[in-house]
Amino acid sequence: MAGVGSHHPPEPGEDVKPFTPEETKEIVMSLQQPAVFYNMVGDWPALHWNVEYLSAVLGGKTIQFRIGLKTVDLAPQFETSCSYVKATLDEFLAWSCGQPSCLSGPFRCYEYSKYWAYADYKYIARIFEDKPEIFKDVRWSDFGFSGRTGKDSTLWIGSEGANTPCHLDSYGCNLVLQVQGRKRWHLFPPSDTSFLYPTRIPYEESSVFSKVNVANPDLKRFPQFKNTTAHVVTLSPGQDADHEARVEEAITRMLVCAIKSAENPSDEDLWLNPTEVEATSHETNLQYLNKAVSAYFSCQKTDVPEQAHPSSSATEQRTSTSCKRKKREVGCEPESCRLPTHEFGLSTFTAEKLQKMPFGPHLVQVLPQSQEISSVGATAVRSDSRDLLHENDRGHSGRSHCTKKQLVMSNDCDKPAHQTDSDGSPNASQTALSTNDLLECVVNPHVISLVARLLLERARV
Repeated sequence: MAGVGSHHPPEPGEDVKPFTPEETKEIVMSLQQPAVFYNMVGDWPALHWNVEYLSAVLGGKTIQFRIGLKTVDLAPQFETSCSYVKATLDEFLAWSCGQPSCLSGPFRCYEYSKYWAYADYKYIARIFEDKPEIFKDVRWSDFGFSGRTGKDSTLWIGSEGANTPCHLDSYGCNLVLQVQGRKRWHLFPPSDTSFLYPTRIPYEESSVFSKVNVANPDLKRFPQFKNTTAHVVTLSPGQDADHEARVEEAITRMLVCAIKSAENPSDEDLWLNPTEVEATSHETNLQYLNKAVSAYFSCQKTDVPEQAHPSSSATEQRTSTSCKRKKREVGCEPESCRLPTHEFGLSTFTAEKLQKMPFGPHLVQVLPQSQEISSVGATAVRSDSRDLLHENDRGHSGRSHCTKKQLVMSNDCDKPAHQTDSDGSPNASQTALSTNDLLECVVNPHVISLVARLLLERARV
């Protein structure tokens, strides 16, 4: 993840950005750790996109807000356990300011001191479909992604305390512009994946969640979390190998949908995340898999004439700005954590060049265990090589420079599968494995990665 920021007012005559678009893109695609850019977006009109301004632009248009408790529990507040309301930004603003008018509005059941509200992953293109001129306020071309504007971005708006469970996005790289308020990010390197207890239930496309609430970890249940090394950074206003991963996602989607759809319906088993409209059919998922495989080989021919063997893909760059697009919405979010995805290898950036990364006043490293203090509740803009977002506060763990969303598995793979009673017979309570237990193991990111490589090897013949 790379953040962008204003840092300080430009000195007299300092009207040139510290990096050219070409240099910036090379940095973004080559970073092996999170970093924050400064003095790159001072002339962006999007810096004026606070909630009051956006409320005036949208008028009475309603958007969906996720509602969560401000209390910090040992378990993450997954989206499946949250409440949802539809409201205007004006109603959200009134509620967050404690105005009496909100007592009869959509937030009337939620006391501000006890709850947070979060409009996350809202596509700017959808929200402002009748006001296309606003897309030009976001200029990702300054970062080398020519042609990308607010139309390719997502918007995140949240109140104080809003957060997202720790997760990774299985493909893409992120650029985040903080517009209003502050947002604290917890980012974890790829090597920490197993210590974060990844899961794919609830299921959401391209997202792997952590079972751990990184803000209040349950070390008795998740003892390996103590081995993680978090990179923590707070973004303030102005701060601003993918195709194989798509194959892995297609395999995961097919397995989760096939196995969970075969179960008897149960109101208590909320396995599909609210962001997923419905479980797609096996036929649709198979088509998706075949398209992902075709795209993988197509981009290999286009991007790298002599691509490495699929089994070495963990050391190949997995991000391509031209071949990724994902269905998402735009929104704003507070505390964020990211799970690590795969390591990024650099086919064009040598170790020597990496050592010459221009860290300094305009590009600041996010060091491990930075002790950052942040108040949450704000507006932000984020971009990955597919989408751009407006966020305020979000927890993410992810591959050092490229992270994006989450998928899910199940609960109790960390329990012993077979134990015996004193007489040597199997303990019934330990052998009653659920579908989710099976999925937790079958859809483990390491297993899916291996299956994807085997499948690609078969398709190559």
